[in-house]
Amino acid sequence: MHSLPVFLRLADRPVILVGSGEAADAKRRLLDRAGALVVGEDAPAALAIVADGDAAAVARLKARGVLVNAVDRADLCDFTLPAIVDREPVLIAIGTGGASAGLAKALRQRIEALFPARLGALATALAEARAAMKARWPEPATRRRAIDAGLAPGGPIDPFSYDAADRVPAWLKGEDSAAPDRIVPILLGSADPDDLTLRTARLLGEADRVYHQSAVPAAILDRARADAVRIPASQPPVSPPPGLSLWLEMAR
Repeated sequence: MHSLPVFLRLADRPVILVGSGEAADAKRRLLDRAGALVVGEDAPAALAIVADGDAAAVARLKARGVLVNAVDRADLCDFTLPAIVDREPVLIAIGTGGASAGLAKALRQRIEALFPARLGALATALAEARAAMKARWPEPATRRRAIDAGLAPGGPIDPFSYDAADRVPAWLKGEDSAAPDRIVPILLGSADPDDLTLRTARLLGEADRVYHQSAVPAAILDRARADAVRIPASQPPVSPPPGLSLWLEMAR
């Protein structure tokens, strides 16, 4: 991973913008949307965008410890600006590390078509229901499994459903939708994560823990949830802990 994706809260914070013309105007609009205070090169700020790729301006800013994005100069960038799918408060960012803004744009356009316009309303409804969810499922692991089941494809609050936000109250009152405790064996035919089936990719994203042979490559394990426990083992456990566990082994 060449960069660490982060979402910066820039409301009422200064960001330097250097340059003029269409590129600078586009960056200014983006900063305005984020609520940033656009300032000149000499103002104090932690971030800067050099819209005209001026290497001298980049050098001056970096000498002050400012993190710089230089438009069309990936070699000079401390950070890059992604293509954005905005379903506030849901934001989806697509970056290529400066390799191709055109590719990022094309991916954004396709992803835009996938997500309903009211996806942000679902996020807001879930935020407002946080206390109710904690009351219904006091244990964090049980609560997370119930949420995973609710948001799963075809689930009562499937995020790809247009009216998912409206279903949150009924979901909270319905029968427990958490998946049962289980271990799922997965036989991997390839060490390439791009060869994962959709089912395997989904299970990796949902699992509480991943038991695996030592031969399973890190690139596959990296597809699991960041907080899923990785457990090297020679064979699957007889009695796995509560929740969803996976057993990964390579095909011979």
